[in-house]
Amino acid sequence: MKLQKELKSEKKNLFLYSATRCDAICTMKFILRTSQFIFLLFWANYGLAQDNIQITLGPDEIGENQIWTITVTVNNDRLKNYDNFPDIEGFRKRGTSTQSQTSIINGQVSSSQSIVMSYLPTKQGSFSIPAFKMKVNDQIISVSGKKVKVGPPAQNQQRDPFRSFFDRDPADDFFGRGETEFVDIKEDALLALTTNKDEVYVGEGFTTTLSFLVADNNRAPMQFHDLGKQLATILKKLKPANCWEENFNIENIEGELIQVNGKGYTQYKIYQGSFYPLNSQSVEFPSVGLEMIKFKVAKNPSFFGQNRQEDFKTFYSKSKTVKVKELPAHPLKESVGVGVYRLDEKIGATELETGQSVSYEFRVLGEGNISSIEKPILKKDNIFDFYEPNVKQNINRERGRVSGTKSFNYFMIPKEPGTYQLGDYFNWVFFNPNTKKYDTLRSNYVVHVKGESQKNQFIESTSLGSFYDRIDASDNRMRNSNQHNWTKIGFNIFIALMLGVSAYLIFRK
Repeated sequence: MKLQKELKSEKKNLFLYSATRCDAICTMKFILRTSQFIFLLFWANYGLAQDNIQITLGPDEIGENQIWTITVTVNNDRLKNYDNFPDIEGFRKRGTSTQSQTSIINGQVSSSQSIVMSYLPTKQGSFSIPAFKMKVNDQIISVSGKKVKVGPPAQNQQRDPFRSFFDRDPADDFFGRGETEFVDIKEDALLALTTNKDEVYVGEGFTTTLSFLVADNNRAPMQFHDLGKQLATILKKLKPANCWEENFNIENIEGELIQVNGKGYTQYKIYQGSFYPLNSQSVEFPSVGLEMIKFKVAKNPSFFGQNRQEDFKTFYSKSKTVKVKELPAHPLKESVGVGVYRLDEKIGATELETGQSVSYEFRVLGEGNISSIEKPILKKDNIFDFYEPNVKQNINRERGRVSGTKSFNYFMIPKEPGTYQLGDYFNWVFFNPNTKKYDTLRSNYVVHVKGESQKNQFIESTSLGSFYDRIDASDNRMRNSNQHNWTKIGFNIFIALMLGVSAYLIFRK
């Protein structure tokens, strides 16, 4: 009876174990199949997304006067964004054009949108188009390279002279079908490099501005392209080597309405900076070029078709020279600051005690090369101790001028009682280009010092030490240096005995 109960219990446990194991296996199979399904769904969507975007390269062989293209096509979706087309050695970009197409077949609507970059060969030969990647609609598309052969110029095909007005479909003009003819509109714009001064002294600042000006009556559509890359190349040519530069760091290019010789323009400042000549050599600004996208417009605009086409045009500035003059004769001519400055000073207290430290701030502020301002040259004597100053500067670059402050914060300790003019110690010479004269910023503070003289304390602080302090207590009577020193004799006898014992032990062995 007991055995039967145990068998029933074992069967029950075995059944429960089998059921649990079956549930676990089924659960694992379900998770595995779900994962496979999700994986296949992901790759199906990925492959579908890849099929929706295509990048097509132009033919393998063209004439020197023919256009080679790269076409980006998005099927059944909108072309939202794309990277810059690659630069290709042996070819020059000639602008982009767009295409769109919609088809209805058996009730199914399909559409495509394309953008085409045109390249014009620069010479004949065989060129390798390297493999590249482009980001289209936030997806990375890889494109294999190829070789393109550029041969002699191809002959243009002549149009059929008998093609008449009635050969055209009137709907083409409305829906934009057929080939669109684009025309180039003459622009009214220029690239201008200007300076606010034509002649300066050594060290005197002048502001240089490179801007693109578009007249109010301009009808040609234009826009900037690759401005950061172009500006880096332009500034390498533009910045003079014999000048200190303060860059205004233009980040956002915004139009500003101005008048030039009574004519209205919109000014787009590309670069602005102030330059300070380091010597009397003239500052030369060469002519520089800025490439702009200039759009050709459709001769017969249509409602749905493309009404403009990208092209490029380079605008060149005129060269400019700024003459630099030597400063008038002065003993500090080679080291003075140049600008329009004034003094702002602060002191902790004017009633002082000898040995008591006090703070003093000598702050130069105004318009000029703030970075080049040097600390005042202080007169040295036994009345004050001056510590090296803490230096702080603040530079403002706005509205075509550079201004700011430079502060020198000193700690000084008076050592002698009396009344003193700080202007005898703190003064700074500079050249004012507006008045064409040298001027001096001088402290106006008068300090009153009380207490005992600190000269003796200074001597104590430079004492050579306790060894020399014992000189006064030492006996200065003359003694015979040849008298016997019994300690030295005893020590020498001990060393001789030790050497003898060591020799005896060595020879005994």
